[in-house]
Formats: sequence, C-alpha cells, structure tokens
Amino acid sequence: MQERIFPRPPGLRRHPRSSVTLAGAVSLTVLCSAAHAQEIQEVTVTAQKREQNIQNVPIAITAFTADTLKEKSIGDINALSNLTPNVNLDASSPFSGDSSVLSASIRGVGQDDFAFNMDPGVGVYLDGVYLARTIGANQNLLDVDRIEILKGPQGTLFGRNTIGGAINIVTHTPGPERRFEAQATTGRFNRRDFALSTDVPLNDNLFTTLTVSSSVRDGYQRSIPYPEGSVYASTPFVTDAVGAYPKSGYDSSDANGGLNQQVVRGKMLWNASEKLSVTFAADWQHQNQPSTPVTTLRVFPTTGLFSGIYHFCISNPASVLDTILPDDPRVIAAIPGFPQLGQTTPVFNTTNGLCGPRVTGTPFGQGGAPLGGAGYVGGPGGGLALSGQPRLYWDENAVRTGSIDTTYSNGVSFAKHDAFGGSITADYDLTDDVLLKSITGYRQISWEVGIDLDGTPEQLQEVTDAQHQYQVSQEFQLTGSAMDNRLDYVAGLYYFREAGYVHDFVPFEGILYVYDYANDIDTESYAAFFHTDFKITDRFTASFGGRYSYEQKLFEGGQADLNGFSYKLFGCPPDERPAVFPVFGGVPNTGNITCREFIGFPEADQPLRYFPAGEQKQIFRVFTPKIGAQFFATDDVMLYASWSKGFKSGGWTTRLSNPILDGSEAEFKPEYNKTTELGIKSELFGNRMLVNAAVFYSEYSDIQLNVQQGPSPVMQNAGDATIKGAEIEMQAIVGGGFSFNFAGGYIDAEYDFVNPDTLIPADAALPKTPEYKFTVGPAYEFGLANGARMRLRADFTHTAEMFNDSLNTPELRRPSSNALAAAIHYLSPSERYEVVLGGTNLTNDRYLTTGSINLGAGQMSGTYNRPKEWYLTFRAKFDGLD
Repeated sequence: MQERIFPRPPGLRRHPRSSVTLAGAVSLTVLCSAAHAQEIQEVTVTAQKREQNIQNVPIAITAFTADTLKEKSIGDINALSNLTPNVNLDASSPFSGDSSVLSASIRGVGQDDFAFNMDPGVGVYLDGVYLARTIGANQNLLDVDRIEILKGPQGTLFGRNTIGGAINIVTHTPGPERRFEAQATTGRFNRRDFALSTDVPLNDNLFTTLTVSSSVRDGYQRSIPYPEGSVYASTPFVTDAVGAYPKSGYDSSDANGGLNQQVVRGKMLWNASEKLSVTFAADWQHQNQPSTPVTTLRVFPTTGLFSGIYHFCISNPASVLDTILPDDPRVIAAIPGFPQLGQTTPVFNTTNGLCGPRVTGTPFGQGGAPLGGAGYVGGPGGGLALSGQPRLYWDENAVRTGSIDTTYSNGVSFAKHDAFGGSITADYDLTDDVLLKSITGYRQISWEVGIDLDGTPEQLQEVTDAQHQYQVSQEFQLTGSAMDNRLDYVAGLYYFREAGYVHDFVPFEGILYVYDYANDIDTESYAAFFHTDFKITDRFTASFGGRYSYEQKLFEGGQADLNGFSYKLFGCPPDERPAVFPVFGGVPNTGNITCREFIGFPEADQPLRYFPAGEQKQIFRVFTPKIGAQFFATDDVMLYASWSKGFKSGGWTTRLSNPILDGSEAEFKPEYNKTTELGIKSELFGNRMLVNAAVFYSEYSDIQLNVQQGPSPVMQNAGDATIKGAEIEMQAIVGGGFSFNFAGGYIDAEYDFVNPDTLIPADAALPKTPEYKFTVGPAYEFGLANGARMRLRADFTHTAEMFNDSLNTPELRRPSSNALAAAIHYLSPSERYEVVLGGTNLTNDRYLTTGSINLGAGQMSGTYNRPKEWYLTFRAKFDGLD
C-alpha cells in the first residue's frame, strides 16, 4: 500500500514534520470537521519520526485535532481522560494542591506524585521538547493543532520516562495568510475565559503566530465557619498564629478549586531556503490560584501517633504531663501506637518535652505554643477546661460539614506556578530522501503550593511545598529511505539535563515538623537511537529499533525535623552526653557519645537533619529495543505485532520517617515494562468507517509506587505485575448529518510478586487502573434556512471502579462513574462566528480523583472531581485578512 502524498500549499515550502494520530487501538476520536462529509478524513502522523498515513502506523495512538478539541470544548490534557480507553489523566496528585499537576497512567503504568525526585511514567512533549516534571504538565490546549497519546513503551523513539506511553502536544504553526481568532467563555462559578490568537506573515518566508489566553473561575468548595449553636462556635479555642511555622507561603482563600491562569505562546517559522526551515517557539505560563479542594474523610484522634500525642497533651494537666512516664497505663490506653522505648524520663513534659513549645529556637518562625494542659473544645464530653486557653479537639465532629463542597479549613490555600520555555527546531533536507532535524529546548519552573488537609481552622496539617527546576535538551534526528524506498530509517542522538530542588514543609500537629535544608536533584542523560522498517514484500514489513541510554543522577537529601521529635521521644537533647541514656531502662554511655549519635542522626552541625550531607550518585545504563511486523491483508486492512521494552530510572525518596546514616538507604531501583501488542487497523465502506483494535500483554517489574509508612509516603519498588488488556475504537459517518465514535478498553492487572516491606495486600489492584472504560459520542449536524448550521454533540463515558492509592484503602476507592458532556453549536453562514452552549459532568457524578492516608498525622483526605457545570462560548475567526 503506497503512502499518500500531500501537496504543499502554493508558494510555501514544507513545514517541519508534523503529525496527528489516532488510536492503536487507534483513537477514533479524530472526527472530520464537517459532519456532512462523505468519508472520514485522512490523518498524517509522524509517530515513527516520518510522515505516514495513520492507518499504516503499527502503534497504539489516540489523536485529537484542533477542530475536535474545539467541538468538545477541551481545555487541558485532563479533559481527554474520559475520551481515551485505558488512559487515566487526573489533574493534581495527593497533597499537591495544584490542578496543573498531571497524574497520568496508560495501561496501568504511570506516576501519581509531584515531587522532583520522582519521574513520570508517561512522557509529555511540547513541540518535541520533553516536559520532565508533572508540575505544569496538564497543559492548556487552546492553540494546539493536535495532541497525540501513544500507548505502551515508547522509549526507542521518544526517550526517557515513556515506560507507559507518551503524550505529544503540537502547538499551532503559522501559515502564509493573516489570521485572527478570538474566544470568550462564561459559565458556572463565575467563569471568565478569554483568548486571542493571530497569524502574521512578515514576508514570503517568515511567518509568526501569537496566542494570549486567560482562564479564571471561582472555587467550588467554600470555606465556612462553624455553625451557630455548635460547641465550636460558642466556646472560644486557641489556634497557632499564622506565622508560627515556616512555610512556602501563607495565602488563604474563601473557596478552593478556583482557577487563575494566564498563558502566552508564540511561534515563528522561517523558510530560509528550499532545503532549510527553522521554527522558533516560546511560551510563558503564570498561575496564582487557590489550592484544589480537600475533604477530610477520616480522623484518628488516638490511633495516629502525632494526633494521639496532641490529644494526650491537651487532655491532661501540666502536673501530670511533667511526671508521667510512657509505660504508664494511661499513656498506653490514650496513645496505643506510642513507641515504648523504656523511657526513664517524663518525655511529655511541658518545658522541653513533647507537650512543650513546638518549633522554637530556630530562625524560621515564632513556633507553636505549648499544648500541655491546654484543655479542649469539642471531643469527649463536649470540652475540657484546664488552662483557660483550650485547643480544638480534632475528631470527625470537628471536620464534618455535611457537604463535600464546604470545609471548615481556613488555612493555606494557594497554587502559584510560573513557567517558561523555548525551542529551536531546524529541518534541513540533505537530499530528497534524507532529512536532518535538530530540536534544542530550554524550560524552567518555579512552583509554590499550600493545601490545608486537616479540615479545621487549626494548623494541624497544613502542607506547603516549593520547587524550582530548569532543563536543557538537544536532539538530532536523521530520517530517510533507501533501497528504492524499501527501507525507511530514523537515527538520532539525545542529550538532557535538569536540576533544581524540592522543599517540603509538613507540620504533623507541630510535634514533628518536616523542613528541608536541601533536597537537590541534578540529572544528566545521553542516548543514541535508531529504528528501521524494511519492506520484505509490498504487503509485509519487518521493523527493528533500539535505544541505548546513559543516565546519571545526583542527589543531596536534607529532610529535617525542626521540632526535634526523636530527641524529645528519647528524652535526650542532641549535644548532651549523659552517663546513661534514658531509654530501655537506662543504657550506659560507654563511648561518651552524644544523644545525636546514639539516636542515629548523621550531621553534628545540623542535628535535626535526617539525611547525611553530601551528594549521592546513581548511574543507569540500559538498552531498550523494539521489534515488530505489519501485514496489509488488503489495501484497507493492516495487521501488526510488536514487542518493546520500557525503562524508568531509579532514585531516592525524600520523605523519611527516621534518620539514616547512609544515603543508599533511601534508594529505589529502576522499573521496567516489556510489552507485546497485536493490532488491526481497518477502513471500511469506502472510508466511511474505521474499526481498529489491539490486545496487549505487559510484564511490569520493580514497580515504583508511593507507600504510606507512618507519617511519610515513601517511594519503593512495590513488586512485579502482569497486565493484559484490549482496546477497540470505532468511528463512523452514517449519513444524513449523523456520525458517532465509540472507544472501549479492558485491563486485567494483577501482582505476581509484592514486596512485603510495602504492606501492599497481595490481591491489591494497581492504582489508577480501572478494569474497563467505554465512551460513546454521537453527533448530529443540520443546516438552517439562512445557511447557518447547527451541531449537536454528546459524549458519555462509563468507567469502572479504581483505587487512588497503592494500599487500596477502601475510603479512597473511586467508585464506577458515569460522565456526560454535551453541547449545542451554532455556526454562522460564513462560519466566521460560532456560539456554543454546553455542559460538563451533567450526571453530577462525584468521586475522589486523588487522596491519601496518613496514620502518623491521624487523618485521611481526598479531592473530589468538579460538579456539574454549564458554559457559553463565543468564537470569531477571520482568515485570509489583507
């Protein structure tokens, strides 16, 4: 079957290679822009780094064109989740508090964390440049020409951290005609979105485009006071001052879940000669909005270690706390999980013990007042009067508002994000059959976030975070054909470097206060790759490719506890050299060592630091091959088979529960994915219907998952799993203005081995991996007497239940869900103007999109999806302006 050749526009040389993809299960969501068309439009792709008809590409891909994105009112990557089988794309991750964070998994392989030390499992690319962080990866799609979702390991051609798949975003490329587009949207929650985009050709060889957008809406979870008549409203209680503890910021909001984001993108195409074209692209994104909503699902007042200490302190007078020992029956009954170390001193004392002042003696903040003998409001008996300055008793009565869209929290709520980047892409035709491409990229992120997890006006679990990252990359590609076009090949070299830091601020009731002196990452990667397709006959092609990668990671961990919890627990200050250590009934200090050395803290000059100072290093060398074959049974039916290997490098967890002396104790290993795939792609009934399907079998080993251990979510190699599944997608133009698309996916994912250190149940499901999902999308278009057109569209998606965490916590289960989006479009006779009235989540099905349990802090929380919303959009488009 011959490739179809597309003529260039008059007077315009070839643009840099661009692509649109279907699903490979080929996504049949690429609908032709005119429903009255008599056949489905052909789509050209470069999934294998050369231009091909999508139906000829032996890869599972889903694509959305610019028209489809507009027709379905898709504004970011997260909105594609319902339309793509075996793909889960959530906005935000546990306690990230930011909807710009993309939690992506494809066929059960992904990553659900925002921390710098953890790489994504699904690679996101913007105009050929890899976005290394999940922060900001939930990209705005306003000026996008197309977006492609490739399923399965893509390491051979797309590179690092595409073990689950890749998402390729291609922004608008300017053309030789003047163009101006404007769009305004209003909707529920005081939505006010505006966008302007223009193409301006400067001369016959230099074309430019600029897009400016602003997206603003109010939050959907309101912060409310305690109701009148409640004990919390009628009895005053004391809270720590706003500036008591160090944080990345102190902003709050009266409503969570709002949006305030501005984006500017520009691109310039220079056709320097018949052989050389250069594209300059740049983008800037600014975000300053409230955090994502938080619903406190459970509170464990006594069984959580730190919540138990908090409540024990406020429930007893200072005279008791200053004398009681941990093995006292009253302590054992009140705090079942308290470490019984045979302490011989009153560790709860109100002077310098666990119930005394918190986070004091540091330059970071004024610290929290002593808890000991405070008394409480709420809780057992409705309250306890002791000191006259009672604290809030943190139980479920203190957090339950009766609605997931309200909260008693009034603490930190912010997500601030500034990012910019640019790229230079040069295409040079060495010969008629050989193209050399260079892609040079630079990107930078500055990010601050704060989220209130405790559900109360107190600062019990207000988590803030700050990250900064920059990256540079360089890729060279050589694509061509030989042997009378029987051999197609691509080869290339790749370089990548990123560096930056992550700083966490986590209070744990102020009893243990996580602060990072340093958490610095520096990664450098080199790779060489190739891929070949050889036509053995006109209908049968064999493929082989591979990528050799070298990656070096440097890390300096600096997690610390500003409240010195371990020293207070042992009753032993850092620099003290007691004759007898006051634990285990008394341990003689025969070596005359300090309490710091005895407990195991590594640094004398930073006695609160958990990590040893100095850089840690890991080096990874790996070859990831791919082999395949494809056979054209007819000109319109293609069968294919492939086997590929994916790799994601290891690293270090930055969240520790205890100090370590050797940085290797925090390491986790690489993970691997070996996938076999069989597929079929077909065009039927004169190209009025596409039916494509695929089955796959993956061996997923050394899976990197976050596992909650005490107060800390720790990245570990959780085990090995076998993942089997299938996908089918259909697109059809029935006639009479009616068309539809259908997509369905099934996954059977089971652990073969579970690391016993993780406490993951042996029969647990992989997180974010529903067993099945299907989508039905009918559309109907008809003309009006004045020459205008009306278009009616709907998309219904049913998704099976899934778990949001690796432990399969029942309260964090996401039940099966039904999502319905619909819209009515009016297009003027000239198609210059368009008005759209639509709605999202019209079923108002609410479920947790992310969540976490922290038994150390004594709470469980999660974020629910957005409620039902309406919108009204007006678009104006002017092409061919003089």
